[in-house]
Amino acid sequence: MARVIEAGSPVNLAASGAVSANAGALIGFYVASTTSGTIVLRNGGSGGTAISGTITPAVGYHAFPCTFSAGCYATIANTLNVTFFYANEAG
Repeated sequence: MARVIEAGSPVNLAASGAVSANAGALIGFYVASTTSGTIVLRNGGSGGTAISGTITPAVGYHAFPCTFSAGCYATIANTLNVTFFYANEAG
């Protein structure tokens, strides 16, 4: 039976950075403001494997359920204020 994750820890970013350093799952993200901002999600650090294409989100909540095995990193371009919601893998 698949595990359903409905809540997670928040991390706010306005520039490229780590969402989580550990294996886990991304639930989604909330964009508070943007001016042509884009996001590319990666498994691992800034040089990790892309797990999304280039996302150009509108203001509001976006469900984006996916897993990452080596941490999750968000490459952000232009102006974007975004809060990611994630859950680390249970040890």
